Amino acid sequence: MIELLQVSKSFAGRTETVHALQATDLQIPQGKVYGLLGFSGAGKSTLLRLINRLEEPTSGTVRIAGQDLTGLSQAALRQARQQVGMIFQQFNLLSSRTALENVSFSLEIAGLPTAQRQARAREALASVGLSDKERAYPAQLSGGQKQRVAIARALATEPKILLCDEATSALDPHTALSILRLLKQLNKDRGMTMVMVTHDIKVASYLCEHAVILEKGKVVDRIDMGEPAPQSLLGKFFFETAKGWTDQTVLPQEDA
Repeated sequence: MIELLQVSKSFAGRTETVHALQATDLQIPQGKVYGLLGFSGAGKSTLLRLINRLEEPTSGTVRIAGQDLTGLSQAALRQARQQVGMIFQQFNLLSSRTALENVSFSLEIAGLPTAQRQARAREALASVGLSDKERAYPAQLSGGQKQRVAIARALATEPKILLCDEATSALDPHTALSILRLLKQLNKDRGMTMVMVTHDIKVASYLCEHAVILEKGKVVDRIDMGEPAPQSLLGKFFFETAKGWTDQTVLPQEDA
């Protein structure tokens, strides 16, 4: 479903070039849930945004369901992006629109008739358990409810892929788990392929079937979350974190 072939991303600064992502290969089969793990600045969000060309790759090829996105015109890219939904850490809801209007916004941009987009938006809100909140504004919603609206907005276009950029890191543990359970159920019910950026090994362990660990723009580990056997020091650190830190826990940056 998702294929990255030698994809890299560099940003030119005033004095130097920042290599946010080194040449990376990644294949994600249809219906799987993949995690992108790493510290801040590791390249996780850059990799995620390259999947739907919110970031333009410096080199390499990005394919979605066999279609090469890197050579598409803007019009063709907009069409291809309808296969890919995205949710963010900060929800990004429009404060002047109700929950129903926020969910139907992407359908409005796509040019769907009013009746059709409202029907689809209501269906999306129902799928995340918020049918009773369609007239509520973001200021009237809790953090978890805002994220559910954001998920409904992503689902309204009926995507095959859902990209999640730190989707639970702004939430308390109880609310975060409820969102993760919702995402797991959506994957089960719809066979939706998901990619989750996180720095929390508990999130990856609960939701993801596989994960890659990034460090300084490079994939340093590829993990089967069912039988994790990390090879890198950073990978071992993450799984040690899942058990709980001790005075003997080795910090990766202290490795000689």
